[in-house]
Amino acid sequence: MRTEGPEDPMFDRPAVDLDEWRDEPVPHRYVHGGFDGTNTRFSIYLPPTDSYRGRFFQHITPVPDSENLAQQARGEADKIGFALASGAYFLETNGGGVWGGYGSDDPTIAGYRANAAAARYSRTVASEMYGDHRPYGYVYGGSGGGFRTIGGMENTTGVWDGAVPYVIGSPMAIPNMFTVRMHAQRILRHRLDAIVDAVEPGGGGDPYEGLSEEERDALLEVTRMGFPPRSWFGHRTMGMHAFPVLYGGMRLADPGYFEDFWTQPGYLGYEPPPSLARDRIGYRCEVVAMLTHEEAQAQGLPVGRQPGQARGAVDTAWRDAGDPVPVPVAIRLSSAAPGDVEGADLLVRSGEAEGARVGLLSVRGDVVILGPGDPESVLGIRPGDAVEVDNSGFLAAQTYHRHQVPETDNFPVWDQFREPDGTPMYPQRPLILGPLFAGAAAGTVQNGRFEGKMIVVESLLDREALPWQADWYRGKVKEHLGDALDDHFRLWFTDNALHGDEQAQEDPTHAVSYLGMLQQALRDLSRWVEDGIEPPANTAYEVVDGQVVVPEDAAERRGIQPVVSLTVDGGARVDVRSGEEVTLRARAAVPPSTGLIVAVEWDFDGAGEFPVTEEVVPSAEVAIERGWIAPAPGTYFPVVRVVAQRDGDAATPYARLRNIARVRVVVSRAIP
Repeated sequence: MRTEGPEDPMFDRPAVDLDEWRDEPVPHRYVHGGFDGTNTRFSIYLPPTDSYRGRFFQHITPVPDSENLAQQARGEADKIGFALASGAYFLETNGGGVWGGYGSDDPTIAGYRANAAAARYSRTVASEMYGDHRPYGYVYGGSGGGFRTIGGMENTTGVWDGAVPYVIGSPMAIPNMFTVRMHAQRILRHRLDAIVDAVEPGGGGDPYEGLSEEERDALLEVTRMGFPPRSWFGHRTMGMHAFPVLYGGMRLADPGYFEDFWTQPGYLGYEPPPSLARDRIGYRCEVVAMLTHEEAQAQGLPVGRQPGQARGAVDTAWRDAGDPVPVPVAIRLSSAAPGDVEGADLLVRSGEAEGARVGLLSVRGDVVILGPGDPESVLGIRPGDAVEVDNSGFLAAQTYHRHQVPETDNFPVWDQFREPDGTPMYPQRPLILGPLFAGAAAGTVQNGRFEGKMIVVESLLDREALPWQADWYRGKVKEHLGDALDDHFRLWFTDNALHGDEQAQEDPTHAVSYLGMLQQALRDLSRWVEDGIEPPANTAYEVVDGQVVVPEDAAERRGIQPVVSLTVDGGARVDVRSGEEVTLRARAAVPPSTGLIVAVEWDFDGAGEFPVTEEVVPSAEVAIERGWIAPAPGTYFPVVRVVAQRDGDAATPYARLRNIARVRVVVSRAIP
């Protein structure tokens, strides 16, 4: 049994303010409280005695948030129900206080100390309920929560016995994984449909065909940096993601860059190419009206989390980051932008807030949507104030990664920015910002040194935490553990999965949820720690020029996700006339000893609803053949989705591992 490190004196006064029995979402005892003298709050959800197996699961959000998030979830995303179904009690905290509201400039509080204190105290509550014992503890979190999960494991002793960090970044992730993508989005915005078509099944496979030199260079740069080409299918919806939160930090940490970019040799803006000059916009106007959240929503403007998005999830947590003061979220201006504007600053030129710079999420005609920032400045803006919309800083930020070449060679995706002798080909900034951001998130920068066991889950279509970064962390752990690596660490990739940890995907015909992978990882982790049962092997992969490449065969790929292939009339594409039937053949298999396939589902029209299901006897391999006739001329992408479950349980909502495959069917009109 592991012993814990010393108690944290900051959290030596736990206090419970609510202790009651609840029946929803499943029967459990609910304990809510905090630590006197701090802003830290926690919630503990404990199962009935007869279903408790001596463990707890603790989820860590990307940024400090509410301790009551789990109560909102149902179905597969129900963290409370999953934990209790796994013999565990569930624990979550507010991370010390919402977005820096924890009363200290010390990042270790939100990074791991508040979470560790709650974990320690939860054992006291559990011992009072179930009898004297030390519950095993397992922590998990994604994206920024992955930073914080790793920070907790690396900076505490005996608090947690294992961890499942997921969709994780490296110390060089921020802001670089965003800036390189935004540069490509700007340069390629009129070419992305063709790029998507090229990498779709039966599309020819050459996304560079027909591109100009500038466009080709932008696509090559972002691909070598690790952006998965197949993930461009979501180019209309991916936007800037969390970059508006990071942009203010960039300006504070390196304000000189935004002037040097336009004035100093070696930067793209010094002698701007035609596309950069074309896209630079600065126009003056006046404020007409300030819009509240309700007014903006009533006008159909994209403010805050959108319907169906969960608070605290890795794709949406940043939207809730900010001061809770009720400030306007958008401003109507006296004139519309003279061109396409994504990302810009609103510079206040007169009035009470004169001199303020407010970051913008987007510009929609004559309305600017405000990003997270200084609420006092926003509250000082009034109708009639002179303002300027200027995207010079946002354009400069898009190539910031070129000026952040790390001194170490552990980040080979930056080799594209080195001369043959290894020196950087572009001017370098005085600070490498990535480790500063990582340290602020986790309390320290990842070093690969931890006690216990860990399973990392990463997505092969991840656009935000580009997939090679999970391999980077595996390398750091190997530096520490050497030949003992496999005794303590696993890395599993999920194919056809994005960054977000929500059940619903933006396009279910292109992406699957990885929640089942997380859940199975937690269960496998607990067996590994408690019973010495080794989990399935690492996913087999190579990192080739920034891209993570996995084998096509399930037995060779390993990991735990099922592998599925689909053909139409024997290939990836078929061209037929209206009314002709095509034959779809799907084959799926699970890696050895990882479960059984329990469901096979079809989507033919692209709606993502998968209304057609096959009768499947749970098995390690399936082969399905189905005829299909398209309802009308057009291009279709029939999709098959398979679901595997470790115990072959087709009814449970938990630990269901999914994968999909697509083909192209082009239907022309029949000749009369």
